[in-house]
Amino acid sequence: MRKIKVGFLLSYDYNRLKKSIPAVYKYSDAIYLAIDKNLRTWSGEVFVIDNNFFLWLKKFDTENKIIIYKDNFFKPELSPIQNDTRERHMLSIKMGIGNWLIQIDADEIFIDFKKFIDTLRKYDHYLKKPKTNPIQVSGFLINIYKYLDDGILYVKKPTKVLLATNFPNYKLARKTKERIIYTDNLLIHESLSRDEEELKFKLNNWGHTNELNKSFFCKWKSANKYNYHKIKNTFYLDPKVWKDLEYFNQKDLNEFKKTIHKTSNLRISKVYLIRKNFGQWFKHLKIFK
Repeated sequence: MRKIKVGFLLSYDYNRLKKSIPAVYKYSDAIYLAIDKNLRTWSGEVFVIDNNFFLWLKKFDTENKIIIYKDNFFKPELSPIQNDTRERHMLSIKMGIGNWLIQIDADEIFIDFKKFIDTLRKYDHYLKKPKTNPIQVSGFLINIYKYLDDGILYVKKPTKVLLATNFPNYKLARKTKERIIYTDNLLIHESLSRDEEELKFKLNNWGHTNELNKSFFCKWKSANKYNYHKIKNTFYLDPKVWKDLEYFNQKDLNEFKKTIHKTSNLRISKVYLIRKNFGQWFKHLKIFK
């Protein structure tokens, strides 16, 4: 059976891997951590990794599944998003074409990774000739907008995330622009849920640095449990992607997880998946190539 290989990008968000790696560890055959050998972000800023993280990693990796992959992932002549795309491609090549190549960001936490793997196994036949039948398999992110002192602000509707591919011909970050198979697998996304200083560093050093909308940070800074319902269009790129926020009255992420399947607006309907998957199948029919 072809292997399940998971890749993470190890950078300034390294401590968040303490949540995202355990969520996938049991059902992965191998986990690759890509780190720039000069500790540089896609914008060229230098970051530091506390040695305690590597001590945690060694202690946690009881089955010797984790592989550190060091390379030069920053080229000054490339834009941050081009460096982003390049690193993801290099990482997937290292992981090995012919397997399921899954890329998860450090701030993305799978809710049920076994369920996702069971879904992937239905499409194992795509691993036989990946170059001639490239696909991507998606899930959906539940985006945590902000942690408050007594609760969580999150985006009302989940958003698509591209997770796995059989052939990593990435065009833009994790996008290959090949056929997508949509699934109802969910992850929690802690992209913005950090303090102000940490968030500013992230915004200056990730792949989308040059694309941020001007109103984003002011909205994020002002949002609280009293005004969240009045704050609209909060996404950091095209604002309308995140139209509305919701509030959960506890800060404990585990308690939040327990409510997800009971929350109607966070569930992905079968009708939606059928419609999206038919559209992708039709769009990528060979007769249209």
